[in-house]
Amino acid sequence: MRVNFEQTDVATVLKLEGRVAGPWAAELDRVWIDRAPHLANASLSLDLSNVTYADDDGIGVLRKIFLEAQPEIVATTPLTRYFAEKIAANPLDCPE
Repeated sequence: MRVNFEQTDVATVLKLEGRVAGPWAAELDRVWIDRAPHLANASLSLDLSNVTYADDDGIGVLRKIFLEAQPEIVATTPLTRYFAEKIAANPLDCPE
């Protein structure tokens, strides 16, 4: 998995590539805990366009990021749109 933060004129973009699963989900969580305080008032965009897989741990970390920052989610494929729906869904609507 690759994690990049890119600054644009409009927002900070958190761009993910590859698999958000297992130890990579834990690493994303660690990176988010480290970087989130520095994004205080910035608008965030979460780019999932190049994510190829996300397990339950990965979805959990992405949901945490979504709940904390309320980012715009960029999802350009059916798979990444599915991930976006799972991330943004009301937890009460998602059977675990």
